[in-house]
Amino acid sequence: MASSSSPELDQFLVCGLGSLGQHCVVALKEFGVRVVAIDLSYPTDWELSQVPDLLDQFILGDFREPNVLKSAEVHGCRAVLLTASSQQVNVEAAFATRVLNPKARLVVRSNQKNLNQFLAQELGNFIAFEPRQLPSTAFTLAAMGNEVVGLFHLDNQPVRVINQLITKEHRWCGQRFLHELDTRYRRVLLYASAGQESGGAFYTWQSDTLLQAGDRVVYVELGDHISNESKRKKPNYLQQRWQRFYEDLTSKALFKQLQQWWQSSSQTQVQKVALFCFLTIVFALALGTILFRIYYPKSTFYETFLMTAMLLLGGYSDVYYSSFEPNKLPWWLHLFGLLLTLSGTAFIGVLYALLTEWLISSRFQFGVPRPPVPTKDHTVLVGYGQLGNRVAELLREFRQTFVVIPLNNEVSAGALPGVAVITGNFSQAMPKANLATAKSVVIVTDNEMLNLEIALMVRRINTKAHLVIRTYQQRLSEQLSRVLANSQVLCAFALAAEAFAGAAFGEKILSLFRVQQQTILVTEYRIEAADTLCGLSIAAAAYGYGVVPICHTRHEVCKLMPSEEIILEEGDRLVVLAKVDGLRRIEQGRPNLANKCWFIRVESATNESARFEGANTLARITNCNLGQARDLMLNLPRTLPVPLYWQQASRLVRELGRVQVTAKVITKDKTKTIH
Repeated sequence: MASSSSPELDQFLVCGLGSLGQHCVVALKEFGVRVVAIDLSYPTDWELSQVPDLLDQFILGDFREPNVLKSAEVHGCRAVLLTASSQQVNVEAAFATRVLNPKARLVVRSNQKNLNQFLAQELGNFIAFEPRQLPSTAFTLAAMGNEVVGLFHLDNQPVRVINQLITKEHRWCGQRFLHELDTRYRRVLLYASAGQESGGAFYTWQSDTLLQAGDRVVYVELGDHISNESKRKKPNYLQQRWQRFYEDLTSKALFKQLQQWWQSSSQTQVQKVALFCFLTIVFALALGTILFRIYYPKSTFYETFLMTAMLLLGGYSDVYYSSFEPNKLPWWLHLFGLLLTLSGTAFIGVLYALLTEWLISSRFQFGVPRPPVPTKDHTVLVGYGQLGNRVAELLREFRQTFVVIPLNNEVSAGALPGVAVITGNFSQAMPKANLATAKSVVIVTDNEMLNLEIALMVRRINTKAHLVIRTYQQRLSEQLSRVLANSQVLCAFALAAEAFAGAAFGEKILSLFRVQQQTILVTEYRIEAADTLCGLSIAAAAYGYGVVPICHTRHEVCKLMPSEEIILEEGDRLVVLAKVDGLRRIEQGRPNLANKCWFIRVESATNESARFEGANTLARITNCNLGQARDLMLNLPRTLPVPLYWQQASRLVRELGRVQVTAKVITKDKTKTIH
């Protein structure tokens, strides 16, 4: 619901001034509302230095206590944001708040899905988020480093956001105007010509711009959510194994792998002893075959090889007292045969020890084997907590090649089937991930300093890999972004705070993603009679408030990429893509609608049929009276006295041209004419 109340009368209460709470204060003040905060102690080190100046009031105390909530005038608050790190504290405060204010919007930090559902039923006007999981899509898309920058679902229909660089080979280059990209399945969000930064507000481009090489277009479209890059045929497990074996077959690759294996601190003493014994046995087998061939020239190499192997397996007496004539052999060859038997016995003991260790470490998990660690152009996901788990699921949906390093977190045998997993501590796992050839590395552990350490280590190994780093402090995020090139440092709380703030106004935040360092919120509105959206056309809502409508539902009939001419009515559902500024303008209402300052001057129509169709087109797009439109078409040339937004007016000129009516766009004072 978009409220039509005055923002000066709205008060919002933030309980808990940790990192998330401070970011929520900043996000709420973007809406121009009164913000009060409660915490047990006054923060000595503000993560966001501007927060103390933004707060209208700060209260020391336990926000679970009714007296403390009363001192914050919770009874007059429109929404209460409970952002403490303790879920129990937040739930207790939610009950205390509901007793004092039965209508306040409760936005709670919690990851207990079942509990949240019960609380929503009992408390009403309640929504819960887990800030560590909410930005998972943003982390996943940042890791991919390709054109797909946003992905979400509407009524089981995948919707994706594409950041497309136009190259000379692209099918749109020199062939399409910007307005031609807007179809029933696609909407343009942002545009930048070659050499310019794309960004800013929506709808700031000229619709008659012809796309050229170097231009960049950000658009939202319906369709399959798999990126073009991932549509290439993916080899199956056996193909992956054979390709890996073929690539590792060269002597250079074998030597390099052996060197890495020996130097890696992950190898236990038993494994190193096993390798030493194996090399010793191979050398002894070759030497014994040659020596016995020399002293038994009538024997073949095959026979002497079998003799030596038998000695290694403990058959000393069988060889010397059944096959050979011992008196013809020198004493040192007898001693050599004895050493072969002892060496073979020792090797078998080491082999048993290695097999036992492997069986114990594998925990008898004989399920479907995991694929090998990718060798190149893959994503390395470090950390498998709540956020890492969700990122892994999304990478699988995108059919990306990746390997997971859960570090000390346990991954069960059934988790992530078909995904390469490297277990062990930090020093054991990282050298196995082929970091030097990785496409991107996503670091999402719960330890901020560990994330920094891993990022710096990766940068030393691979300067080209795209780094995606999870942080909790905005200050650290900004500093890392300046220092680490080709990296994207995402503050989880900063991303989540915008969703918390949007939800505080009663809106449902379905998803969020990042485009050109800007956060775009996928927001759902339920239109009510007193809303600032009720009675507006979709075109007026889009161009007036600066949002992009992508879904409209009326009487359970859903239309994706809806027509601009639809008038929003009570009971409708509208889903838009919006920045915080757009949500704030909708919240503050009609005074914040952009002004309509363009008009249509109709010059001529080729025939009566064109006049008839032209009148219908005018009435449909401008929502003017059909009789007024027909009267205008009978007395050309004339100007339609209905103000329009530029995008509406330019579209109307194109639509009229299709029915053989000539028109142009003019300003109100007619001093500027746009054909």
